[in-house]
Parts: sequence; C-alpha cells; structure tokens
Amino acid sequence: MQNKNYVLLLCFLCMPSVLRAQVQKAPNIVMIIADDHGKEAIGAYGNPVIKTPAIDQLANEGIRFNNAFCTSASCSASRSVILTGKFGHSTGHYGHAHAYHHFSTFDGEKSLPIYLKEAGYQTARIGKYHLAPEAVYKFETVLGGNCRNPVSMAETCEAFIEKTEKPFFLYFCTCDPHRGGGVIESHPYKPDVFGNKKEGYKGVETLSYTTEEVIVPPFLPDTEATRQELAQYYESVSRVDQGVARLISILKKNGKYENTIILYLSDNGVAFPGAKTMLYEAGMELPLIVKMPNQHDKGTQRDQLVSWVDLSPTLYELATGNALEDVQGLSFKKVLEDKNAKGAAQIYAAHNFHEVTMYYPMRVIRNQDYKLIYNIAYPLTYPFASDLWASATWQYVAQNEMENYGQRSIESFLHHPQFELYDLKNDPNETVNLINSPHHQEMLKSMVSQLRNFQERTNDPWLSKWKYE
Repeated sequence: MQNKNYVLLLCFLCMPSVLRAQVQKAPNIVMIIADDHGKEAIGAYGNPVIKTPAIDQLANEGIRFNNAFCTSASCSASRSVILTGKFGHSTGHYGHAHAYHHFSTFDGEKSLPIYLKEAGYQTARIGKYHLAPEAVYKFETVLGGNCRNPVSMAETCEAFIEKTEKPFFLYFCTCDPHRGGGVIESHPYKPDVFGNKKEGYKGVETLSYTTEEVIVPPFLPDTEATRQELAQYYESVSRVDQGVARLISILKKNGKYENTIILYLSDNGVAFPGAKTMLYEAGMELPLIVKMPNQHDKGTQRDQLVSWVDLSPTLYELATGNALEDVQGLSFKKVLEDKNAKGAAQIYAAHNFHEVTMYYPMRVIRNQDYKLIYNIAYPLTYPFASDLWASATWQYVAQNEMENYGQRSIESFLHHPQFELYDLKNDPNETVNLINSPHHQEMLKSMVSQLRNFQERTNDPWLSKWKYE
C-alpha cells in the first residue's frame, strides 16, 4: 500500500512538467506579411535578377505554393480576411481602416490572435497593422519600431522570442515594398522611391538595381518611368529579405526555428496600376512559402489552389489539432502534409473599396483553368488609388497619350464589362475576354451560378444587385 501511494505521489508531482512538455510541442507560428510584394519579384518564383536569398532559402527548406491568392487586392481588406478567415463583405471590412476611410470589422467577429490566445498561445505583432477595431484583432504584445527597417524589426522581436515559454504567434508585417517616402526629383516623371533612402537603414545593406536589369512584367508598359520605379521596388524588396534573414537567425539562435511554422506572403500584388486594387492575376496571385516544424519534404512545391481566407483555419488546425468554427475558409493542412492531397476545386475573391472614394465592387471565381470576374459597378470608370494615379508609371502613359498600358488598351483598362472570362492556360495575361464565345457558354453559366451561390452563403450585401440591376 505504501509503495502504491509513493507511485501515485510521483505521478502527481510529475504532472506539471509533463503538461509543460505537451504545451511546448505545439508549434510556434511566425507570419511574415510584406506590403505589396508580387511574386514576380522573388528569386524562388523565377526572377533571376532580384536578390532575395533568405526568402529563397526559406522556399528551399519549406513549401512553395504556385497557386496562392488574396481575396481582395487591397491592404486593409486583405489583412482582415487573413486574420478572420472570412470575406470582407461578411465582416464589414470593405476597405481601408485608417484615417478618413474608416472601414472596420463588425464588433462581434473574432480573429486568429484571439483564438490562439484562448488555445494557450502568447501573441505579438510588429509593423503595419491597418486593422480595426483593435478589440477584434487584439494581440497581447505590441512591439514598436520602424516598419521600413525589417532588420531592426527582427531585432526588436528577439526579447519576445527568447523569453516566452508558451508557444507563440508572431505577426511580422513590414511596410516594404509599399510606395512612399518621396520621389526622385531629378527625373521628369518623379518615380517613387518605395521607402528607399540615400543614407540607407541601420543594419541593412543597400542593394541597388539598374533600369536595364529589372524585368518588366507583361501587365506593365516597358518605359523608362516604369523601369525607374521597378528598380526602386526591387531595392525595397531586398530590404525585406534581409529582415527575413535576421528574424530566422534569431529563431535559430534561441533554439526555436525547428518547432516554428514560418509563412512568407504578401497582402496583395505590387503597387503598380494593373495589379494592386485589381483582381487580375497580377493583383491577387501572390507568393506563399510555408516552412513546417521539422520539415521533411524540403524544397517542394504545391500547385493546389489556396486562398488567404484559408490561412486562419489552417494555422489554427496546425496549432491545436482542431477545426476552427465559424469561418468561411477551408484548412489546407492536408495539402501541407501531402503534396498529392486534393485541393480546392476553385477559389473566390471579393473586392469592394480600397480608399473610401474607390467604390468598385468585384466578385471572382477562379479554378485551375478559367477565371470569371463579375464587375458589379461596371458602368463606372475604374477608380485609381491616389498613389497609383500619381505614379511615374501611369503618368508617363497618360501624358504621352499612349494607346496601351502593358497588354491592355487604355480603354479596356479604364472601362470594364460586366463579366470577364479568361482561359488562364492559354491566356495567362488575361487579354482575351471569352464572355461571348459560343464554346464557353455552358461553362460560363455554371461559373455564374457558383458565384451567386458563393454570395448567398457568405451573406454578401451585393447579392441584391442581381435582382435590382
């Protein structure tokens, strides 16, 4: 009897350490979100010029997704979807949250940092926030610093990474490579500097690019102004990469790299007309690199369709082993674990506003081969974001009265039909609208039906437009 009591006492005394060990087995999560970083400017996605060694190495040690999409090509709206697992038209987050734009998520919604805190995680954020209200997107720790210096941001995170004993969720959001910080005054069209400074940033090696070496993607006009802005954009991207490198080195230094899920992604496409704020591929098809804990199949790729609305459900399931309820996204945990797992048949996108003056609601259904864009307010001229209209890239085209912008005519760029249907396999740049093609009418009918069903099940306020307009 005495021996039995002794064994029971030992079991009781060991329980706290066992429970601590079980808690520590839960993976840490680091979500790195760059600001307006298109996949066309990453070495791992095929750009031979851009210097992104840390992001490339993350892809070599993890999984690179080739078909990953935001749901809204706008900073604030996209970030709300990432953290709620719901579309912006369902949560009320229709556009920018900051300043006079004043859009915000409904008070009753919950987001990933709150769900993870309830599951025993320590949560922290640093850098760009762009969300409201804070009660919905609450992090326990808010770290300060210059979001234009990703290296400094990473170093600010070190104390949090080192000291937390719980599994943690770190939301790491740079302000690069967003436009801003001034223009090149000596150039006649005043190219944006994308946050770059002549004196550079502490701890960051300035990596400059020439206008001759940058690669002009098909959706942009190949002009001197465009190339000037792309060179600045590349430099800003390389600054982000150095922040990624420093953050990873800190995780390794503190022995927390192996048990950490690391994601690298962007909120929307590059900040050039034709990408950001538009739901063409350049605006919504984005980088997604995921490094899993103790990754076995390193350097692999996934071609399955995934969406930013799926990120929170996926991360919650990876963290807790449970499904996240009351979301509209789907976990792609199985796709992460098995490259042959079945992915989604299609993804959806929904854009409403960017700036408060930019009303242009669109809905999209996209599968592996085709994409349908429903321009709800199609009689309107497509509205420009203020910084994109002022960009050297656009002003060069406008002031020289050019007929085309990239592979689109100026007319088709500014005035969209109600529906746009594209064959992505044969027309990846989305230049031939098949809406009137006799061979595609049955498929069109099916995709329109699926799009309406999507609007119905996500409580889309713009569903009424089918009836009243």
